[in-house]
Amino acid sequence: QVQLVESGGGLVQAGGSLRLSCAASGRIFSINTMAWYRQAPGKQRELVALITNGDNTNYADSVKGRFAISRDNAKNTGYLQMNTPKPEDTAVYYCNLKNIGIATRTYDYWGQGTQLTVSS
Repeated sequence: QVQLVESGGGLVQAGGSLRLSCAASGRIFSINTMAWYRQAPGKQRELVALITNGDNTNYADSVKGRFAISRDNAKNTGYLQMNTPKPEDTAVYYCNLKNIGIATRTYDYWGQGTQLTVSS
């Protein structure tokens, strides 16, 4: 099992900056991905950014150039640096860790979510 604890959400003004953190503990495979998803009221959960254990990254088009995902493998912690957030970024942000095992079998774990509200 893996436990994920997010922190860093809250209220931020548009154009400001904020960093989310996700601390992972438990049985973390050597091959894994960490990702941030978000869900706004009335909308489906969507992928914001993803990073592999080899530091390859992928971003949603809506956040490219504004958000940056990173990870510290020694601390088993992932980060989402959010620069120049917009009101439309307001959502609950969820951390995800995907363990990738034998024959590419995957195991997904989720954090409890942290609210981000961007004021205009």
